[in-house]
Parts: sequence; C-alpha cells; structure tokens
Amino acid sequence: MSLKEKVEKWLNRETESSGFPICNFEKLSYGIRPGDVILVEGRTRISDVIRVVTQSRWTHSALYIGRLHDIQDIEFRQKLLDFYPATPDQQLLIEGILGKGMIVSPLEEYAKDNLRVCRPSTLSARDAQNVINFAIGKLGVGYNIRQLFDLARFIFPWRILPRKWRSSLFTRRPDEVTKTVCSSLIADAFYSVKYPILPLFRRQGRDGIELIPRNTRLYTPADFDYSPYFDVKKFPFMGSTNDSPYRDLPWNKDGVVGHGEKDFEIY
Repeated sequence: MSLKEKVEKWLNRETESSGFPICNFEKLSYGIRPGDVILVEGRTRISDVIRVVTQSRWTHSALYIGRLHDIQDIEFRQKLLDFYPATPDQQLLIEGILGKGMIVSPLEEYAKDNLRVCRPSTLSARDAQNVINFAIGKLGVGYNIRQLFDLARFIFPWRILPRKWRSSLFTRRPDEVTKTVCSSLIADAFYSVKYPILPLFRRQGRDGIELIPRNTRLYTPADFDYSPYFDVKKFPFMGSTNDSPYRDLPWNKDGVVGHGEKDFEIY
C-alpha cells in the first residue's frame, strides 16, 4: 500500500455512531425523491477537516438518484450499472469519496448518520432527470482533495501568504475537469439545467437584474442548506408534531360502514 493510500485510509476511518441518530432513516427513505441533495454529518477524519474549513456540521453531500427504474434514460441506466451492480430495490446516491472518486452508493450506507434532505423546490421532473444524467456522466472522476485545502487557504488574505501557498481555485489547469469534490459535482449538475443554488446578482441598466453563476469549486455542502432555492426536509427521530396526522382524524369508533352519502345526514 502506497503512502497516499495509507493517508486516504487514515482520513476515511470512521468513529462510532451514536446509539440513537437524530434523523429517522426509515422516514427519510420513504420521503426522499430523485434529485434531492442529502447532507451528511460525517464521522471520518476528513469530515473533521471539512468541518473546520467550512465552519458547518454538514461535511458531505450526495445526490439522490432513486432506484434503477427512476433513471428514465436507458443509456444512463446502463452506464450506472457498469459502475455499480445495483439491485432493482436499492435506493442509490452519487457521491464523491476520497480515494474512490465519484461513485454510486446505496442510501442505506448512511442509516446510522445524521442526515438532512435539501429539495430543489421548483425543479421540473424533466430537469431532475437531466441533473441525474449529468451526475451519472461524471462517475469515475477523481476526488480533488487539493480543492479542500484551497478553500482553507482562500479564507486568508492573499498578501500574507507565499505565492505558492495561495488558492488555486481561480486558476485553470489542464487536469481541472478530471477531479472534483462532492458539492462541486452536485453544483455543476444543477447549473447544467440553469437551476440556481447561490447565484451572484448584477444590475442591468436602471431596473434590470441578471444572475451570474457562482464558481462551483467554491460550493460546500452547507450551501444547499442555506440556498433559498432548496427546501429543507427534516425527519426527526422523535418529537415530530406532524407525524402521521391522519391518525388524529375523528373516525367513527362504533364500527359503522357507509355505502354512500345518502346513508348519513351531511352537515
């Protein structure tokens, strides 16, 4: 095993999960839908690095693509199967993992983690498919760990850093399309259909405004939580006030069964 592989293994080592996760995974699995972004409160050493860099508990993001039958384009469905032998009933994610790059993972791998679902609230069903297809097209792309340290260096004033330590986020290199991180990949996927996350705004003339896409290499997992274009869906383990509200409906308790409205006096 090379030194690089040893470092990656050390960074990816997980700590034990808490006995009772904050998130109810069963409810989340039922309520999630293709095109949603899942945020993860990671338990690895690389998660600790990301937590310090981004100042957020959300250290990882993944794109939920549904089950195999949810991928409507047969060509992209087959491409996914070339990378991961999914069974028809598996709920699947596309994510970037250090040492593995962009991969397909089953949702159940995060059953013991604290999760949050960010839903692109106005994304059309057609564009949701396009976002998923874009992500599938990136399977096999490497993980760019340097980008994480670029983000860390980016918070320091340029003048106090040696030039060789300065951020490379705004430089273009021949290999920049061959590596990415989880949040950048997802941001690229949404921008491919012109769906906003945290765009910049610029005035046009006296009353006009135009949106400017933000550099996707600057995105972190928490930005999907912060974005006004994504709805936050929470599935608490306990204490949800709207858990199964239909159970509180005033059903008749005498076992009466009706055959039509004429059987009863309607108020």
